[in-house]
Amino acid sequence: MQTEQLIERVEHALEDIKARDVVKLDVRGKSSVTDWMVIASGSSNRHVKAVADAVIKEAKESGVRPLGVEGIDSAEWALVDLGDVVVHVMQPQFRDFYDLERLWGPDAATPAEGEA
Repeated sequence: MQTEQLIERVEHALEDIKARDVVKLDVRGKSSVTDWMVIASGSSNRHVKAVADAVIKEAKESGVRPLGVEGIDSAEWALVDLGDVVVHVMQPQFRDFYDLERLWGPDAATPAEGEA
């Protein structure tokens, strides 16, 4: 599956389960770990877990097996690693604390050659 198609499927799953404030960040050239980050908010522990589960289900139905899943037990935040796409789902206070949009967004500094 092409990365663009996977992102569309992830965004569809997030929309269906009513994730909030969805942001897609192109981190190519900023990260050697992934090409895209999708960040979304869940309103509670239960909602964060449901959102992460929906992303996992959608990915598997698309033939993509997650490389890893973190944080789903406490569900204050969750990370779903789909290879070229990493999905972060967080409760608003954790999203504010980690501020991934600032760290990885378009205004973030690009590492010097050899540092990525």
